[in-house]
Amino acid sequence: MKNIKSILIAVILLLSVMVRAQVSVNVNIGTPPQWGPVGYTDVRYYYLPDIECYYDVHTTMFVYNSGGVWLHRAHLPSHYSHYDLYDGYKVIINDYRGDTPDIHFHNHKVKYKKGYRGKEQKTIGQKPGKGNSKKSGPGAKNSGKQVENANHNQKVQNNQPQQKQQQHQKSTNGGKNSGPGKGGNGKGGGGKNK
Repeated sequence: MKNIKSILIAVILLLSVMVRAQVSVNVNIGTPPQWGPVGYTDVRYYYLPDIECYYDVHTTMFVYNSGGVWLHRAHLPSHYSHYDLYDGYKVIINDYRGDTPDIHFHNHKVKYKKGYRGKEQKTIGQKPGKGNSKKSGPGAKNSGKQVENANHNQKVQNNQPQQKQQQHQKSTNGGKNSGPGKGGNGKGGGGKNK
């Protein structure tokens, strides 16, 4: 009886280890890129209408036409080096599960012409150095201005203690030395008033 319990426990432990290993492998394969749209973790392909190519999330490869041949490559070709993956629109391909999305290219090219923008998208990660402002969707032209204005307001707030210190220094010196770049005579420059 003890042998049967021991064997049963060993089998259960072995199965649980195998299931955990399988889950961890599946989670790591096909992780969407940081520039991918939020909310589509189970999708395999994005179609990028601005450059007429696909991105395969599972293989992390771009699929594009080069001289009449569809290539699967880790990077876009050099003539797309200007293309911003964070700002470019991504069409989610839900209705295809194979390895050659290009068989539907002519339909996608007509339905999603260059410059196509559907509903607003946010990227999974932030655009390096710029934040997560997108150029697609309503009010997109103002999003960059909003970031710029927020940065300006932060700079103004950071400079306020310095300005108060200069005002205090001015009042304790009787206005004789107003600090560098701010002359008390209205002409700029530093030094004593005349």
